[in-house]
Amino acid sequence: MVSRRRSRAAVSALLAATGLAGAVLVATPAAHAAAGCSVTYTKTSEWQGGFGASVSITNLGDAVDGWTLTWLFTSGQQVGQHWNATITQSGATVSAKNVSYNAAIPTGGKAEFGFNGSFTSANATPSEFRLNGTLCTGGVEPTAPSTPTTPTTPTTPTTPTTTTTPNQPTTFTNPVLWQDFADVDIIRVGNAYYYSASTMHYSPGAPILRSYDLVNWEFAGHSVPKLDFGAKYDMSGGRGYVRGIWASFFNHRASNDTYYWGGCIDFAKTYIYTATAVDGQWSKHTTIDKCYYDAGMLVDDDDTMYVAYGNTTLSVAQLSKDGKTEVRSQQVFQTPSNIGTLEGSRFYKRNGSYYIFVTRPANGQYILKASSPWGPYTIQQVLLDLPGPISGGGVPHQGGLVQTQNGDWYYLAFVDAYPGGRVPALAPVTWTADGWPKLQTVNGRWGTTYPKPNLPPPPRQVEPMTGTDTFPGPGLSPQWEWNHNPDTTKFSVSNGLKLSTATVTNDLYSARNTVTRRIQGPTSTGTATLDLTSMRDGDRTGLAMLRDSSAWIGVKRDGGRNRVVMVNGLTMDGNWNTTGTGTEVASAALSGSKIWLRANADIRPGTGRQARFSYSTDGVNFTPLGTAFTLNNTWQFFMGYRFAVFNHATQALGGSVTLQRFDLTAP
Repeated sequence: MVSRRRSRAAVSALLAATGLAGAVLVATPAAHAAAGCSVTYTKTSEWQGGFGASVSITNLGDAVDGWTLTWLFTSGQQVGQHWNATITQSGATVSAKNVSYNAAIPTGGKAEFGFNGSFTSANATPSEFRLNGTLCTGGVEPTAPSTPTTPTTPTTPTTPTTTTTPNQPTTFTNPVLWQDFADVDIIRVGNAYYYSASTMHYSPGAPILRSYDLVNWEFAGHSVPKLDFGAKYDMSGGRGYVRGIWASFFNHRASNDTYYWGGCIDFAKTYIYTATAVDGQWSKHTTIDKCYYDAGMLVDDDDTMYVAYGNTTLSVAQLSKDGKTEVRSQQVFQTPSNIGTLEGSRFYKRNGSYYIFVTRPANGQYILKASSPWGPYTIQQVLLDLPGPISGGGVPHQGGLVQTQNGDWYYLAFVDAYPGGRVPALAPVTWTADGWPKLQTVNGRWGTTYPKPNLPPPPRQVEPMTGTDTFPGPGLSPQWEWNHNPDTTKFSVSNGLKLSTATVTNDLYSARNTVTRRIQGPTSTGTATLDLTSMRDGDRTGLAMLRDSSAWIGVKRDGGRNRVVMVNGLTMDGNWNTTGTGTEVASAALSGSKIWLRANADIRPGTGRQARFSYSTDGVNFTPLGTAFTLNNTWQFFMGYRFAVFNHATQALGGSVTLQRFDLTAP
């Protein structure tokens, strides 16, 4: 076979010999190509002075590899933000060119794109479209053969006016992060974006993620170092399952360069924590003897701090200058009965108007607008029963709005996607002339893909949300959260996570120092490498799929011998009391002091999703153990499944294991 390099060299020599090197040769095609197309143009929404549109191209002719669709806007419309195509406009002529991933359209295939536009008086639908110059009539015609042209000498290449970073995607796909991060609050400080989420009974609480492009996220830290809200969060005299940190506020105050987090705990008090850096030391700032339920914070132009909060009856509180006490509070809105429930407040100011962004759980989003933080507020619907971007998932809702450095706006919501939890989805937002936000949809739904935000290049690549942790120390990386507060005297981190038994129990749900990691969707694998040398009789250690219905693979040590076992049937009732401590369904003898435990999890939304367990004694060859475990996809626990590593005693304390390595991998 002649190599590609050799072939190019031979052609170059031939051109040089014939005096045509550097020229362009245009040959007559061997046969006529067929061309034809049809276009469906749909106005997806229209508001005062603006509209949204989707365009669907059907290629009826021969396959094309690269396309441009042109049409005329005869009523003076102007194209604004667009997605799934690059759109330019000169006067009335509009040209939409493919992007990299939808350039090829086979015969009978489709390409779709969308945009938002503006108009003044009329908004007429275009009467004709041309695909690569061919009028789209719904029929097919052969194209005329090309006439050979005289070879031309190429002109000097022009310098591009813009440059593109190689291999950088021009679009993003929802969910932007397939991990369980619900009750979104999002802000921008400089060129960095920060995202706070709820964690219920997991500690440390209120994780903070960081991004430079709104699409790729990394862990930055936690706002609440310890759930310092009562003994039950230490599993002392009770348990705090599905309590703790719910929807909360997160913001930055420029006047003192301080970050604020605040949340209502146990429907009783609001705790506020502060730090001067998101990845720095957070400390309790104050406790307010009032529940700011599902709250959002606004720092006004004059540095006054306001908090919007409530369920159905929505209120606004003004905080003292030091942010430690409430100086004023009043009801500002009562939800109409035809809407039902509104909660999850986020508080903003734009162009002199105040906005409270609220959700109707779990299928709607509304926004309130006023000229004063105290109202009166008027309301508009942002979305209701909008199909989401995840097959089998729910309606995107709750979350927050954020403005980029370039003035664009985006909405980061979450999607119910159990058994995996609630995962974030991003979409662009525009504003009407009279100051109301409009979500950009694609074909009547939240888009699966959109153009990436137009932002400066990031200062660095963010750390991946998957990968390997060898626990170098001295502390845990922020990817890890404990089930309730840990006993800090019973673990250490130094080239491995040493877990000493902290509880004598036969109930995993009551065992302290169980450490958890979010599962990456739609499918992923968690592998824990454990040193068993210091286990004692009665100890139980393993890797669990942890939620209100759980299963695990691990090691039981009894009578001086270790066995590897698979256990299912760990359950809780609707009040989160343990109803089942597990049934051993499979086991095998185990020799040696090291084991690799693995769980493969499918957390796509829906029923019947499963996890499967296996183990290895050499880290290479894995043996399945037990039956597939069917995951519970009900929403009432609020949190999704997690990988969890545990070590507890059933007889006496004193034993330990070392988690030497944990690998979270996705296909």
